[in-house]
Amino acid sequence: RYEGREDFAVVMQPFFRNTLLPLNSNSEPDLSFFAVDCFHFSVRGYAEMAMALWNNMLEPVGEKQTYNNFTHDRSKLKCPSPEKRFLSTLRNSGFRSSAPNLEKTEPSVPYWAVIVAAVAGVLVGSL
Repeated sequence: RYEGREDFAVVMQPFFRNTLLPLNSNSEPDLSFFAVDCFHFSVRGYAEMAMALWNNMLEPVGEKQTYNNFTHDRSKLKCPSPEKRFLSTLRNSGFRSSAPNLEKTEPSVPYWAVIVAAVAGVLVGSL
């Protein structure tokens, strides 16, 4: 939808796709990355996710890291370089030409499946 635009881009940032639960020195889940509810991230967890997202935005499309190693190390932050001064997009990563692809494609999931999943989720959640 935005491929033909010169002033806007949407890029998937896969830094969380293959992430494993962080472990402490006893090989148990490191709860310092999670809030009291053990579901949401703590400040430390959000800091790790923010660093991984920032690094992903600077990596070229096709070379993006798909995991987070939870090292809590600020030195792993990437910086823009004189050669790559901008956030990576399909266009500046060399994956797409400047000509937009205007072909109509079918959605991968039928609209009714989303509605059925939402209703089923509400029902299961209420039980």
